[in-house]
Amino acid sequence: MIKIPKKSDFVLVVLLIIACFSLIVVPNEFNKEQESNTLRVKALVLSTNNDLMVETGILKTGTQRLQIKILNGKFKNAEIQAFNQLVGRMEFDKFFVPGDKTLTVLNLNQDHTTIKSANVIDHYRINMELWLLILFIILLVSFAGWIGLKAILSFMFAGLTIWKLLLPGFLKGFSPIPLSLGIVALLTSVIIFLVAGTNRKGLVAFLGAMSGIIITCIMAIIFGAEFNIHGAIKPFSETLLYSGYAHLNLTDIFLAGIFISSSGAVMDISMDIAASQAEIINHNPAIGAKKLRQSGFEVGKVVVGTMTTTLLLAYSGGFSALLMVFIAQGTPMTNILNLNYVSGELLHTLVGSFGLVLVAPFTAIIGSWVFTRQKASKILN
Repeated sequence: MIKIPKKSDFVLVVLLIIACFSLIVVPNEFNKEQESNTLRVKALVLSTNNDLMVETGILKTGTQRLQIKILNGKFKNAEIQAFNQLVGRMEFDKFFVPGDKTLTVLNLNQDHTTIKSANVIDHYRINMELWLLILFIILLVSFAGWIGLKAILSFMFAGLTIWKLLLPGFLKGFSPIPLSLGIVALLTSVIIFLVAGTNRKGLVAFLGAMSGIIITCIMAIIFGAEFNIHGAIKPFSETLLYSGYAHLNLTDIFLAGIFISSSGAVMDISMDIAASQAEIINHNPAIGAKKLRQSGFEVGKVVVGTMTTTLLLAYSGGFSALLMVFIAQGTPMTNILNLNYVSGELLHTLVGSFGLVLVAPFTAIIGSWVFTRQKASKILN
């Protein structure tokens, strides 16, 4: 059963819904169509012709011709020939068989009445992605009720903020580290106060999280310079420089990504400690600041012990194929650890872990002070 929200929670939710709607409807120059005479549609592959395709081992190059049927839009049910270009790179190439559904770009004439050509972009996955999202929402709301609804709202706001504010800000040339720190502070405040409520628990969690994020930011700047790593090590980063954005500071964007990536885990730890201290003070209002701080330390030790490993697994999971290549080739460990992209991931993991370790005692200290102050109680409750 969904719990009836407090007035302050309801006001915050309404404001956040307005903010999300504003971010959705407000356009910017980066989401305009590059070509006005194109149309993206869903299509069904009826048949394929691989005569123009060349297979060399496991690689395929050339052109795959497809007979497709358009499934939506103004040209629905039209059957046309489309082309699938293969460049011999498995991470980019797509291979289709009859019965596949595709995302296809139609090139139209000037008056948009005739299809000049069609290019198949990829397999059509939007429907399945929507079903997966709906299943996630149902599961979250079923378990967490009103808090689950607020978590979904914060999830949406975070995604929109990154898409509409952070990334366009990078492209426009704003300094990546201050911009990222400001966006993370905004998201941290919204997410924590939305989930925890506008109370002492939310205040403690927010202040604790920001302390860990700021420390992570400082550590990233210091050790990023010492590691001598260029931001172009991240996939597709260099492509930006050749796409009209040579002014971008890829290294600062890379360093900003370190504390952005760890901010979610930092929020988790600060919230765990703040929530545990809030429960302790509710059940034992007479507890002193020293004992409450020690209780926060004990909770923090347990949470940090698992969260640090979680961060390592999260970062290393995407590089399993690369590590397998090193093992298969017998690459010495010294060489592996000195490679720029491996060093970059180590920097990501270790600096992020600094924030995770330090946010625990900081939150416990802040919580022991805030929860045992009657003045703070009168102001925030």
